Amino acid sequence: MRVVSLLCGVVTLAAARGAAQDPVKVDPQHYKVEFENAQVRVLRIKYGPHEKSVMHWHPAGVAVLLTDLHVKFGLPGGKATEQSGTAGQVVSEAAGSHLPENLSDRPVELILLELKNPTAAKKGG
Repeated sequence: MRVVSLLCGVVTLAAARGAAQDPVKVDPQHYKVEFENAQVRVLRIKYGPHEKSVMHWHPAGVAVLLTDLHVKFGLPGGKATEQSGTAGQVVSEAAGSHLPENLSDRPVELILLELKNPTAAKKGG
């Protein structure tokens, strides 16, 4: 019985870890680290027309849209949501997993500032 419990725990841990995959590691074609320190990681994200990623996870952050975009985010559990934005727009992003897809006929590019310790940022602000 202990082996079954241990195995269930390992499978659950592996599933949770898989759901929280780093986009830079699982999709380096679309995600590049531009800067990183103890407080923030800055990603440059580029998708060609109609390109799709894999399910991955981001901490809370701020996105700066460098181009107009129209994207679909596949969410855990099978749901999906669409978002549109214009170049120059700045958007707050909650932490979470998603599978992005560029729905546009044009490339999209944005900068994502991932916050590593949001509670420290709140104390300092």
